[in-house]
Amino acid sequence: MELVYTNQLDGFEPGKRYRVPGLFRSVERDATAVTVVGDYPEIVTAYEDAGVDVEVVELPAPVAFATQAIASGELSKLLADLQGESDAMVLLVDGLEAGEIHRPEAGALALRLFEVLGTINALAGELTAERDGLVLTVDALREEIEALKKVSITSQADEAGEIAALKAMLDEARVQYRANASKESLEKLVAELAKT
Repeated sequence: MELVYTNQLDGFEPGKRYRVPGLFRSVERDATAVTVVGDYPEIVTAYEDAGVDVEVVELPAPVAFATQAIASGELSKLLADLQGESDAMVLLVDGLEAGEIHRPEAGALALRLFEVLGTINALAGELTAERDGLVLTVDALREEIEALKKVSITSQADEAGEIAALKAMLDEARVQYRANASKESLEKLVAELAKT
């Protein structure tokens, strides 16, 4: 069995068994070959003493860019910029929570967010004004409908009264007419009655 001592989290090859080097306690008897990734001399010595072939794979040296960046001041400038961005975002969020939008003095991201929120606020204002206008229009239409209903009821009542008066005249003159006769036909009959 081929054993690999490594701290990797993925990229495992089939047919090999993997172990975490920090958990090494003793040699595994079934091991036929061992690969040790990193500097673990106790594992190498234990397997060599047991007569097992051991291959050591060196880890690449860490890149020293962080110390170079600190030495040149780039990292401290980057941290200051990030702190400024963070402060500007906190100011913007605190203002929003209080119901106000304050324009941040710095921070590219915070300024962009401020502009977008300003646009959203303007659109919300337009929509509110439009909604209020529609509410007024709906209220006016409701009033018109009620007025038309009253006029219609009054006009129907007036017409019914006129029809009743026409029928009464025709009944008095003993003129026959249909029970469901229209106002116009009743008016013609009354007009002919007046001619005679």
